[in-house]
Amino acid sequence: MPRRKGMERKDLLKDNVAIFKSQGAALEKYAKKTVKVLVVGNTNCLIATKSAPSIPKENFSCLTRLDHNRARSQVLAIRCGVPATNVKNIIIWGNNSSTQYPDVHHCLVNISGSELACFDAVKDDAWLKGDFIATVKQRGAAVIKARKLSSAMSAAKAICDHMRDIWSGTPQDEFTSMGVYSSGNSYGVPADLIYSFPIQIKDKNWTIVDGLAINDFSRSRMDATAAELIEERDMVVSFLGYD
Repeated sequence: MPRRKGMERKDLLKDNVAIFKSQGAALEKYAKKTVKVLVVGNTNCLIATKSAPSIPKENFSCLTRLDHNRARSQVLAIRCGVPATNVKNIIIWGNNSSTQYPDVHHCLVNISGSELACFDAVKDDAWLKGDFIATVKQRGAAVIKARKLSSAMSAAKAICDHMRDIWSGTPQDEFTSMGVYSSGNSYGVPADLIYSFPIQIKDKNWTIVDGLAINDFSRSRMDATAAELIEERDMVVSFLGYD
């Protein structure tokens, strides 16, 4: 069920839980255990994993590549006057919702052959900590306002990018953003959530990029989006009767 004008993601959960429960059950019954499954929303993805318990949770992922692409191209590349391919290592933390946190503290921008830290390339800390984050978070709502429906072609492009990276891997010194199952061992994110992390992929297997420095500004935003995912998870788990 697509998101429409005036709706938040949580408004969709009750209508979508039955869909993803049945899809997960079908995967459980018919799919190979090596199947790779992409679901657009974090909590919908979690429902699918719980409905297909014999398929490894690592085989499921959710889409935050659309927000990653938006941050990379529409905002930073345009701001710095470079192609989007010159911007790397943006991170979308957390939920595919308005609580997501687009983080550029580890982002690099190639300008005239030299890689600069994002804050040095943009030279506007207030913008990066304010309007930039708001623009990326609210881009989905802006698209809905303009066309009365959620993103179509840009979402399809992001899905292609996401699946291509699963198939081909990420460059050695780069990472992407992807919602994956949290075991509770990375960045203080609670277990049993589908949460967007910085991800590297090799041989069709993803790993979370651990050990990145997290400042207080980032920590508070990462925790806020985790809290929303916990609320969503508890609501749908109660509704479905899953543990």
